[in-house]
Amino acid sequence: MAFPAVAEQLDLLRKGALEIISEEDLERKLARSRQEGKPLLVKAGFDPTAPDIHLGHTVLIRKMRHFQELGHTVVFLIGDFTGLIGDPSGRNKTRPALSPQEIAANAETYKEQIFKLLDPRRTVIDFNSRWLGALSPADIIKLTASYTVARILERDDFAKRYKNGEPISVHELLYPLMQGYDSVALRADVELGGSDQKFNLLVGRELQRAYGQEPQVILTMPLLEGLDGVQKMSKSLGNYVGIHEAPAEMFGKIMSISDELMFRYYELLTDVPSREVAQLRAQAAAGARNPMEAKIALAKSIIADFHSPQAADAAEAEFIRVFRKREAPDDALLLPLEADEPLVDFLVRHGVLASRGEVKRVHAQGGVYLDDERPEEITLLLKKGRSYRLKVGKKKFYRIG
Repeated sequence: MAFPAVAEQLDLLRKGALEIISEEDLERKLARSRQEGKPLLVKAGFDPTAPDIHLGHTVLIRKMRHFQELGHTVVFLIGDFTGLIGDPSGRNKTRPALSPQEIAANAETYKEQIFKLLDPRRTVIDFNSRWLGALSPADIIKLTASYTVARILERDDFAKRYKNGEPISVHELLYPLMQGYDSVALRADVELGGSDQKFNLLVGRELQRAYGQEPQVILTMPLLEGLDGVQKMSKSLGNYVGIHEAPAEMFGKIMSISDELMFRYYELLTDVPSREVAQLRAQAAAGARNPMEAKIALAKSIIADFHSPQAADAAEAEFIRVFRKREAPDDALLLPLEADEPLVDFLVRHGVLASRGEVKRVHAQGGVYLDDERPEEITLLLKKGRSYRLKVGKKKFYRIG
């Protein structure tokens, strides 16, 4: 096939990338690929440690798609063998290994989700147990002889644990070697990974040299901040957007992010060219573009990727109706008002909030709205025979009557 010009390929591949080691090597490989008409083999490894993908995972998957759009082959490598070890990257203690049953179940879920972004025709799904499980003891000794303990202990998480006297199991030292051997087995031209994987990716580059192969190019992507704009997107922190969430839920979450984080999401979660993202940022800063409109466009783009353009339109309409017009959604729960009652007692009695103290706290934080207004006092008397619209926090809507 005819590949785009090298400069055009580099322009797309640089988008959102944190580091390319080295860009000169990548340019040379792209030029050779174009001349020979042979696609590069690009790999990214995923340990099947969680059954559902959120937007943070898609940063890497989108970069895989960029390579596909340029005509290259990507390998979505499921680390079913390395998952038995447990990746210690970024950990300050031993990470529990997964059982084979957990790995198999999570791997199947991943396979069902990645084609939301990737082209199945240009995607190879592989499992590293295919070659790592076949290594003999002699093969493993040869592999371990290709790297030194001193180099392994240079890794930040290992160095901290060693300094603090915390245990480091021998099997953890094998993890970067096993991941690096994946690149040898696949003869990878390029490996993608998050910034926290840089050490492991560099090990793969060195092992390829040791096994007489041309070293792979490393392209690292940033770790996506969650909805709070501070911590890495994570289910355990609750600051994530799952790609299987309902469109309206995704839309509301994305609209809650800061304007500054919005541009970060544009860069890492859309295919809008970097120069257009920069223009959008400049227009918003100059008051020539409404940030709310830009955020709506971002939310619709993301939802269209994982659901459909029609679902994105419907989510926008619902958001405007509920959040801009301050209308309660159609399925808002009706809470009966059987007699005149202070608002604070009503909220506690119906279990909307757990206690009078919590009502006071949420009210002080501006989280209680009655008929689109913040009541001055939580002791406001609700009158029997009247109907009210109640909103508590960002997502709890009720009808009172």
